[in-house]
Amino acid sequence: MPEQSNDYRVVVFGAGGVGKSSLVLRFVKGTFKESYIPTIEDTYRQVISCDKSICTLQITDTTGSHQFPAMQRLSISKGHAFILVYSITSRQSLEELKPIYEQICQIKGDVECIPIMLVGNKSDENQNRELDNSEVEAMAKKWKCAFMETSAKMNHNVKELFQELLNLEKRRTVSLQIDGKKSKQQKRKEKLKGKCVVM
Repeated sequence: MPEQSNDYRVVVFGAGGVGKSSLVLRFVKGTFKESYIPTIEDTYRQVISCDKSICTLQITDTTGSHQFPAMQRLSISKGHAFILVYSITSRQSLEELKPIYEQICQIKGDVECIPIMLVGNKSDENQNRELDNSEVEAMAKKWKCAFMETSAKMNHNVKELFQELLNLEKRRTVSLQIDGKKSKQQKRKEKLKGKCVVM
C-alpha cells in the first residue's frame, strides 16, 4: 500500500506516437498539438480533492521508447495508478503494453487494488482502426483493469478517463471536484466506498 502523501501519482505508459502527451496536455492545459515531439519524461500537476482535503494529481508522461528501463521501473514503483495507452490504429502499440503491464504486476504485486486504465486513443481515426472494442475489452478483463476509448484531438473522454481512473481508487477518496459539488452518481458511489475526483 502506497504511503499517504499530498501527491496522487498517475503514470502514463504506451508506445511512441500513440498520443500519451496529447492526452495529458489536453487534460491539464486543454490544448492539442498536431506535431509529434518524443517525450523522455514530463510531469504535470493538477489540483484534486483527496480524502476531503486538497492534494496534487501528479501525472508522469513517460517515454515511448524502451531505452530507459530504470526510469520505467522507478515510475512504476512510485506510481499509485496507471494509464496504459495504445492507438486504435496500431495493433503493435497494444502488443507493446504487455511487457509494461507484466512489469507493473511484478513490481506492485496484487494489481486488483491498483487503478489501471487500458486506453485506446485516436478514436477519431475510426477509418484506420486495427483493433475492435471486443478484443481489447477481453484483454482488459483478463488484466483486471478498466477500458476506455479516447480522442485527445477531439477532446473525447479525456476528463472522463482521469475521473474514471480516480473512481477505481479504493484506498482513499480522490476527486477532480474541489468545490464539493458532486453528481448524484458520485454521491451514490461514495456511499459504497471511498473516492477520488478531478477538478
